[in-house]
Amino acid sequence: MSLGKQLEKAVARLRDASRRIEQAQAKPDSLESQREWLAALTDYTSALCEIQEFNNESIHEKLHKLASRAGIRKFP
Repeated sequence: MSLGKQLEKAVARLRDASRRIEQAQAKPDSLESQREWLAALTDYTSALCEIQEFNNESIHEKLHKLASRAGIRKFP
């Protein structure tokens, strides 16, 4: 699967989790609503982490291209 498709899926998961967080917060406090909120928050942070990893990978690739154009042979 391409990076773009993976990013789209992660963004969709992020939006879904955000919606679920809002729904859980709108409910009266109960153990079940807290569980729903925590599960949605966990999914949200997982998707956000995945998106950040994709961003880091993209930046890393761009830095390597720039280093290559600048003639830098060794780039960490």
